[in-house]
Amino acid sequence: MLGRLLRQFIAFAGVGVVASIAHYAVLAVLVEGAAVRASLAALAGFTVGGIVSYLLNRRYTFDSARSHGAAVPRFALVAAGAFVLTGLLMEAFTAHFGLHWLVAQVITTLIVLIWTFVGNRFWTFRDAI
Repeated sequence: MLGRLLRQFIAFAGVGVVASIAHYAVLAVLVEGAAVRASLAALAGFTVGGIVSYLLNRRYTFDSARSHGAAVPRFALVAAGAFVLTGLLMEAFTAHFGLHWLVAQVITTLIVLIWTFVGNRFWTFRDAI
């Protein structure tokens, strides 16, 4: 059980790297190649990264048979929770604890990585446990 959990966590983190690369690639192409506003390009990149994350995690990390109709809303809610958690943690770490923003972001990223892994493993893709 622990071996499978560790394998899934490592795969989940790897998928996160791939999704981030997709996000940044879309951002760069749209900003530099198509003169799209950075804020809009970032949202497009975020969307592409989210789709990449969902598809790769569904298939490779969790090997889930849950229907897209059931899994996508759950995945979106976990992501929305991660978004809110990111804002709250960054505010707490920088404004209340006085951490440098980059240190705060690294800590926040690790916490949010665990949050999203747990949420997706035990709720979004529950059938794969």
